[in-house]
Amino acid sequence: MTGRQRADARRNYARILAVAEDEVAAHGADASLEQIARVAGVGSATVRRHFPTRRALLEAVSHRRVEALSARARDLAGEDDSRKALLDWLSDVVAYAASARGLAAALAYDGSAPDPVYENSCAATLEEAGAPLLDRAVRDGAVAAEVTVADLITLVVGIALATEHRQDPAAQADRMFRLTVAGLSPGNGPRSATDRAGAR
Repeated sequence: MTGRQRADARRNYARILAVAEDEVAAHGADASLEQIARVAGVGSATVRRHFPTRRALLEAVSHRRVEALSARARDLAGEDDSRKALLDWLSDVVAYAASARGLAAALAYDGSAPDPVYENSCAATLEEAGAPLLDRAVRDGAVAAEVTVADLITLVVGIALATEHRQDPAAQADRMFRLTVAGLSPGNGPRSATDRAGAR
């Protein structure tokens, strides 16, 4: 590939990704690849050359948000209260997944054979970011030892997907998350996750 062709390919990629971000924000994980191609002014084959699967497209669209969540996990790693740090981070992941359409689908484990190039890197990145927070909370006895980061990401995905068509998805997702953290026993109403952490 010549230098000009490489430059054209980079411009096409950037234009397709910008359009894809808008389309996924508007239509979620089911955004039309053909519509993305039309708006970007390229052929469908060009879109599929850059993003051979829908998963690859969602991964690329979600990349910056996932990086921001990873940075947030690093910021929280020095907090004194390990349980609160973990719950604060998970609350942020829930909020992102509920408000950024397509992120939950990018994080979901759909049971399909892994793509050797696009193997759910969003979920892997978040698992790596959240692992130190969970490990510290487990060591402090604040979280059950059998809980894994994959469990927590699966929980977040379930909440986000279950609430994405509600009137206020972010508020509903936050409520479901708080209910999950609080539990269903009497007296364990859906206070904020951080409130409950502070009450321990």
